[in-house]
Amino acid sequence: MAAVDADTAAHDRARAAAASIRHPLTVLLLTLTFSTGLVDAVSYLGLGRVFSANMTGNVVLLGFGIAGGYALPIVAPIVSLVLFLVGAMLGGRLADAVASRHRVHLGAALGAEVAVLAAAALLTALAVVRPDAASGDTVIGMLALAMGLRNATVRRLGVPDLTTTVLTLTLTGLASDLRHLRGHHSGTVRRLCAVVAMLVGALIGGLLLKTGPAWVLALAAVLAAVTGAIYLRHPSSGDPA
Repeated sequence: MAAVDADTAAHDRARAAAASIRHPLTVLLLTLTFSTGLVDAVSYLGLGRVFSANMTGNVVLLGFGIAGGYALPIVAPIVSLVLFLVGAMLGGRLADAVASRHRVHLGAALGAEVAVLAAAALLTALAVVRPDAASGDTVIGMLALAMGLRNATVRRLGVPDLTTTVLTLTLTGLASDLRHLRGHHSGTVRRLCAVVAMLVGALIGGLLLKTGPAWVLALAAVLAAVTGAIYLRHPSSGDPA
């Protein structure tokens, strides 16, 4: 019975979040989507043409790198892919263990993400981090680990169009539903907000990166920590009694 109640609560929570961009869970997921732009700005622009969140891009870049002649890395995409998978595996195991306790699940996942992002920010602040070197690959791996953990967590939340790290399906849904705009108003707004959040995150990440990657990663960590704490204190994040 408790498992059924938890599944019902999770379904209701995802449906409420999908219905309004003002829902606290939607605000949290859009904030995390924004932070994806920050994280990938650091990894792609600052650490050598590799993504830490967008694994589709990494697979393609790895193929280009193996082809040769384009000055693209091979080791860094592999590091990112492997650590992303490790993070996703850990996130899946965490969800299996405590997904029925929403606050515990999300609190643990966000706490781990914030800790890894903060550690990466500290490393880039205190050490000389170079692309195509062990230092750069270490930071890439840390960021990919955090993004893999987040992806697995957000996947369990089941809020449509808010994966926080990729936009391909979001854009597809946005375009394919345009002829039904009036009937899918909330879905259209949600998808547009996700696209804008990542775009603005990438823009701000690119601008802040000129002052150093530590500031960008610190901002991503602070945003995840603050919005996560606000959401977890909200009544809508409660578990069934």
